[in-house]
Amino acid sequence: MGVPISQMATVAMYLLRQKLRGVTRYPLVLMLEPLYRCNLACGGCGKIQYPGRVLRKHLSVEECMAAVDECPAPMVSIPGGEPLLHPDIDRIVAGLALRKKYIYLCTNAILLEEKLDRFTPSKYLTFSVHLDGLREEHDAAVCRDGVFDQAVSAIRAALARGFRVTTNTTLFDGSDPERTARFFDFAMELGVEGLMVSPGYAYAKAPDQEHWIGRSRTAELFRKVLHRPGARRWRFNQSPLFIEFLAGAHDYECTPWGMPAYSIFGWQKPCYLIQDGYAESFRELVEETRWENYGHASGNPACQNCMMHSGFEASAVEAAFATPRGMLAMVRALFRGPRVPAPTGADTGGAHVPAASTTPARGWTSEATPEALRAAFDYRGDATLTLDDGREIDGYVVDAREGEVRVWEKKGSGATRVATDRIRRVALSGRDPVRSQITPRERSAETSSQL
Repeated sequence: MGVPISQMATVAMYLLRQKLRGVTRYPLVLMLEPLYRCNLACGGCGKIQYPGRVLRKHLSVEECMAAVDECPAPMVSIPGGEPLLHPDIDRIVAGLALRKKYIYLCTNAILLEEKLDRFTPSKYLTFSVHLDGLREEHDAAVCRDGVFDQAVSAIRAALARGFRVTTNTTLFDGSDPERTARFFDFAMELGVEGLMVSPGYAYAKAPDQEHWIGRSRTAELFRKVLHRPGARRWRFNQSPLFIEFLAGAHDYECTPWGMPAYSIFGWQKPCYLIQDGYAESFRELVEETRWENYGHASGNPACQNCMMHSGFEASAVEAAFATPRGMLAMVRALFRGPRVPAPTGADTGGAHVPAASTTPARGWTSEATPEALRAAFDYRGDATLTLDDGREIDGYVVDAREGEVRVWEKKGSGATRVATDRIRRVALSGRDPVRSQITPRERSAETSSQL
């Protein structure tokens, strides 16, 4: 069993309270992103491609605590960027622990050993270390040699100090089932509390657009992995019904409100993966997001191949508590391991290749139509907005709503709000960090040299 009994009991009581109150859209895990800055530039990451001044911003301790107090989720995941780069990450963790939140601090572990003294072992704190396989696979995924060995050393140091540690693995198209099984065996031998795993989702802004994995390939991959000898020894720090879902044993619909994401821009609509604007409060996110426009059943192209934990793990937990049959299935899987169909051996077709981005390039200009304002919001560089009085606002477009655009001006300290009916022209004037001519490994080396 990869989740402690105390944590399971806390989550179970929380879920039962939501059921008794008739709440249908409730958060299970708050994805708290205190910064986007990172000391790696992984080929499959779409979170770090922002102008430098955006990457230098981070949430304050007070902003983090306000978000946590606003969102009642019993668990908080701290992804990034790399959270250990935040100057006050220890104070953020301490504040969450005082609120009795179960914390998963997601880290590539490059800085973990040197910063362990800033943390205290607790049942509330888990270091979730990013490892995408054995040495060869992981170093290729993060686009830098030697990171696997650093992470393993940090895991051993954290375990020796009494910290809870899990691994966090993303599997892409081309992942080898035998090598993946060997990695899971290795992680168990390391002594981690459990494994966390998810298929790679197609980030449109990521440098590597060739290795996303579709639904059919995901199911076949997980069937092959989970039918390997010794698979029942693996402890997953996730809902066992979610693991069964990845192998095609269940067909859940996405519940993105189950893992809401809060960052320097606000509450991300609709989820951690798709950037369709930001709400200014958790209540606004839940009540005003048009949820019917997202998920597999909606037909939204961005959702068709997604099986990420941030959209479906809460769905699996909901299924377990919805009916006695679901509860029995979860209990059986907890003690006997996930029950998954056998591999078919069939050719599942090509990898999931997302449509090419249609975002215009630097120098593009247009009248201020809704489409032009959306292009400025999608662009990862600065834009120049010309107003009806001739004034120009130059900066990063944080959000673009029907009646309002928010801009972080180059010379400003906060967001400037501009009514859309005042904007006459839009120009993409800044450099877009998403530069296809730079390979992931070159980008990683460039990022490292800037830190």
